[in-house]
Amino acid sequence: MNGLLIGRFQPFHLGHLKALQFALSKVDKLWVGLGSSNKPIDKNNPFTPEQRKEMILSSIDDSMKERISIYFIPDVDNHIRWIEKIDTIVPKFDIIFSNDELTKHLYSKRNIQVMSIPFLNRESLSGTNIRDLIVSDQKWDNLVPDGTRNFLKNTGAKEHLKNL
Repeated sequence: MNGLLIGRFQPFHLGHLKALQFALSKVDKLWVGLGSSNKPIDKNNPFTPEQRKEMILSSIDDSMKERISIYFIPDVDNHIRWIEKIDTIVPKFDIIFSNDELTKHLYSKRNIQVMSIPFLNRESLSGTNIRDLIVSDQKWDNLVPDGTRNFLKNTGAKEHLKNL
């Protein structure tokens, strides 16, 4: 059985890692969609799809890597067209993991099981919060896996974020 999990992963944090582990506990193969892949770099989307893919792959172990495939999912101006676009990008899947009500509604009409993801410490584990902590020189590195932490430190993410 195959599943789909879409996120922006700006940056990939411990909540995302838990969501990946949860999804992998339910399916054999997991397609990971990097959302907003066509958006220009800005304050809300500071990392390229390639950078986000690198953060994910450097944060998971080999057994997880063998069971996931990563796809770039562009934003489309219309939710129904967005879902149709996803069909052209990712292989067939049986379950979509989402907490988004509109996504749940649209996929439930397509005979695809929709499963909610348990949120982990949502207040601190949000990309927005982590980006704000990095920019304001507060403690953030305990909120991301080692691979993401190393990536952000090695690529000068703090300066990058401050300049956006």
